[in-house]
Parts: sequence; C-alpha cells; structure tokens
Amino acid sequence: WVIRSGREEAVQAVFFHYARSRARKEAEKLYRGFQGYLVTDAYTGYDSLDGICRALCWSHVRRYYIDSIPLDSRGKEISGSKGAEGREWCDRLFQIEKKLKAFPSEKRLQKRQELSRPVLEGFWAWVEETSAKYTANESLKTALTYTTNQRKYLETFLEDGRIPISNNDCETSIRPFATGRKAWLFADSPAGARASGIVYTLVETAKLNHLDVFGYLCYLLESLPDLDHRNHPELLEAYLPWSETLPESCRLREHRINKKCMF
Repeated sequence: WVIRSGREEAVQAVFFHYARSRARKEAEKLYRGFQGYLVTDAYTGYDSLDGICRALCWSHVRRYYIDSIPLDSRGKEISGSKGAEGREWCDRLFQIEKKLKAFPSEKRLQKRQELSRPVLEGFWAWVEETSAKYTANESLKTALTYTTNQRKYLETFLEDGRIPISNNDCETSIRPFATGRKAWLFADSPAGARASGIVYTLVETAKLNHLDVFGYLCYLLESLPDLDHRNHPELLEAYLPWSETLPESCRLREHRINKKCMF
C-alpha cells in the first residue's frame, strides 16, 4: 500500500505500508482518523470508509480506452476507433488541468466548472451513445462499463480545486520501488518487506522535500543512535524530512538557504 499527500498539503510525504493482503481491514487501519478526499483506483475496499470522500483516477480510465484501441499487424493503432475517441475525451480534461496547474485551488475550481464540466457532459453523452451501439469489442465494452460504474467518483474533482484528476504523483513515487522489485524479486520475509517499506518511505519523502537523500540518511544514522526517542518520541519531529531545522547538508544544493541573504 502507498499513500502520498496532495501537492497543496503543508506536509509532503509518501508512506509505504506492507500488508499480506488487500483486504478492506487494511484500508480501515491505514485511514483511521483521516477525513478528506482520497484519490484512488476502483478497488472496492475504499468504499464506505468513515470520513473519506473518494475521487477516482482519470489516468486509469484513459488506460482502459487505450487498451481497447485495435492495432494493425505492425502494432500501430488503427485510426478512427472508439477507443481512440475515449482517450481523446480524457486528454481534453488533462489538457485543461495542465493549463490550471499554477492556479490557486479556488480559482482552479472555478475554471473547472467553466471548462471541465462541459467536457464531462459531452463525455457522458458519448459514453451512453457508444455503450448502446458498440458491444462487439470486449475491451471497449469493459472500458465503457468501468467508466459508467465509476461516474460518481470520476466527478469528485469538481467539488474541490485541490483534488487532482489522477494519482499519477503517487505512481511516480511507487516507480522506484516497482523497478527495484523486478531486480530483487522478493522481500524474503514479512519483516524484510516492512523494513523495505520504511526505507522507501524515508527516501521518497526526502525527495518530495528537496533533500539530498544520501546526506539525509547519513544525518539520521549519525544522530538517531544518541537520541532518546523511545522515551521521548517527540524528539523525532526535528528529524522528519519536512523539518525546517534540518542542517543544510541534508538539502539539495539548489534548495539550501543562503543565510547571507536573509534579512
């Protein structure tokens, strides 16, 4: 399981959690006490979690339509397919989001109502029409069914300008782990998997906070053994990746504070 904070949150963090299953009880454990929006895939384990309002990832929808595009003998897309049309509808939303990226959340929400909502209305009309006419292509049928079933969650991003329309940021954080997993294949034991999750949590969160990962890890390994954090866990606050009291040696050069220029 991987959780990443939204781009506009004060604390930027990624959390890797090992569990033996994808059971709903794991989701309940992870999100206990959290209230807010959660961008997810269509996994039903997130349904009915207390205090959570789900938003679905549009990148997942887009992939379904890409998978339904027929290919010729050379592996190239055959033009004019309904799958390509579905992808184009998704791309329109992403193009709007790209233009709104630098906007404050309130302004972004306003622009979504002006620009994205009409696109969505056109998309749903297209989905309904296409679902009624094209049923032979099983991949397209799967894409249309997925889209229709998840409509409620696909529209959640219209409620708050802070909600991204995809969880691509989270998948970016997962990629180094996924790449590494192909090399080492297995964690060997649950304890090893948990240890791996802790290390990746530190490393990926350090990246989000513009830290020099090697410098930060060295600082932790040098400092924490002498820290009485078991009796005083609050002492760890100063060592977290977003702490403003971290030494400059932990930060990437371009993000170090030039104290001579401070007033």
